Amino acid sequence: MERFDVRRGLIKEVEGNGGLPILASEFFDNVEAISESSFSGSHGVMTSIEAKYYKGALVVDITNVPPNFDDPEAMKSAMDDRKRWTSFLDSATGYNSKQRGDKAKEWAKKASKSKSAISAAKHFMEMTDNISQEKKNTANQLISEIEVFLEDNENTKAAGRAEKLNKLFD
Repeated sequence: MERFDVRRGLIKEVEGNGGLPILASEFFDNVEAISESSFSGSHGVMTSIEAKYYKGALVVDITNVPPNFDDPEAMKSAMDDRKRWTSFLDSATGYNSKQRGDKAKEWAKKASKSKSAISAAKHFMEMTDNISQEKKNTANQLISEIEVFLEDNENTKAAGRAEKLNKLFD
């Protein structure tokens, strides 16, 4: 399962033009609408494609089979399938390949910083005796919220709470 950030406003635009299944049918065969914002389908070496807009992102689960590497036509077809996939992602996310990569790094960095803030706060609270109980309670509440956000893949919200947690001990 992969997650791709979607440019602000694009989901409404896609849904206004018939939804994600209509967009997908421009690139793939055998597209079946699950809802206005999700579909399943296939095309060539991509034997199963399931995609949906979820919480402002495109979430996809794709199964690929390797082509016959000895057959030039099969390789050409597989390359065309990959181009279709990339073009679909460009249209469905509003970002090109480089931008999607940058967004993914940014997303992972937010999760990492959030986890680091939790670790640092817990370590600090263990090492110091002169922290008020009120401050510890606030820190533990923030830690709980961050952990829930991370579980729900809400890294931006987790990062915001992590900043508050860090400021609590500054």
